[in-house]
Amino acid sequence: MSHTRYAPARQRLQRSELAVPGSTPALFEKAAASDVDYVFLDLEDAVAPGDKVQARLNVIEGLRDIDWRGLGKTISVRINGIDTHYMYRDVVDVVEQAGEHLDTILIPKVGVAADVYMVDAMVSQIEEACGLTEKIGIEALIETTLGMANVESIAVSSPRLEAMHFGVADYAASCRARTTNAGGLHPDYPGDQWHQALSRMLVACRAYGLRPIDGPFGDFNDPDGYIDGARRAAALGYEGKWAIHPSQVALANEVFSPPVAEVDRAHRILVALEEAAAEGRGAAQLDGRMIDAASARMAENVVAQAAAIENK
Repeated sequence: MSHTRYAPARQRLQRSELAVPGSTPALFEKAAASDVDYVFLDLEDAVAPGDKVQARLNVIEGLRDIDWRGLGKTISVRINGIDTHYMYRDVVDVVEQAGEHLDTILIPKVGVAADVYMVDAMVSQIEEACGLTEKIGIEALIETTLGMANVESIAVSSPRLEAMHFGVADYAASCRARTTNAGGLHPDYPGDQWHQALSRMLVACRAYGLRPIDGPFGDFNDPDGYIDGARRAAALGYEGKWAIHPSQVALANEVFSPPVAEVDRAHRILVALEEAAAEGRGAAQLDGRMIDAASARMAENVVAQAAAIENK
C-alpha cells in the first residue's frame, strides 16, 4: 500500500438517485415518499429556459417545506452549467435561502478542476456570510470528453467533492458517438462502448476517495436494459445509478444491494480470517478457496454496504 492515501469523502447511501424537474413541484412529495436513496431537484436540462426562474423558486420552497432527511433521503440540486447566466443565481439563491436543508450541489458538464473550484468558492463565502454550520457537499457530473480527459485533476479539485457521476447522454454527444439511446448499447459495437469511460472515472473516484455513480438509462420502458447497465456498473465497483423514472428506483436498489448470500459469505470470510490470525496464520481456506487480507478488504466493503442499507 502506498504511503500516499486520500481519505474517503463523506459516505452516503446512493444506490438509486431520482432526477426530479424543478419545474414540476407536484413531483417533489412523491419523490420524498418513494424508496429512493437520493433525490436531485433539477434546474438544468429538465427545465426549459423560460421556466428556469420559477423552477429555482420551486426548488427553494421544496427544500424548505419537505423534511427530506427525516424521510431518509439525501437531497441535492443540479444547478445550471457555469457557462450559463443562470448558474450564479442558482447557487446564490438556493444556498442563501435554503442551504441548511441542502446536502449537495451537483455541477453539470464539469470540464476542468476550476469549474468545481468556482462553485466551491461561492458556496464557502455564502456559508460564512449566512452562518451555515453544516458543510454542503459538491458532486461533479462528468459528461464531456474534456471532463473525462481531466477526470483525475477534477477528482482532487475540492475538499467538498464527494462523488462523480457519469453522464452518458451528453458524453455520447461529446464523443459524436453514433447513438441516440442514452445509456443503451450500440449493436455495431462488440461489447459495451461505455466501459472504458466508466472504468476510467471509477479509478479516479476510488483513488481519491469519491463515490462513483452511474448516470441515466433513457428508455424507462426497457427494465431489462436498465438492469443490464446497472449490473455492469455494479460489477466495476459503482455505488449506484440514476433513475429518470420512478419505476427504475426499485431496479437500482436491487442491483446495488449485496445479496443475502454474498453478505453471509463476507461475514464468514471475516470470521475465518480472525480465527486464522489467532492461530498465527495470515491466510485461510473457506469453501475450498484460499482467502487472505485482500479477501478481508473485499468482504469488509460488502458488510459495510449491507450495514448502510440496514441503517437507512
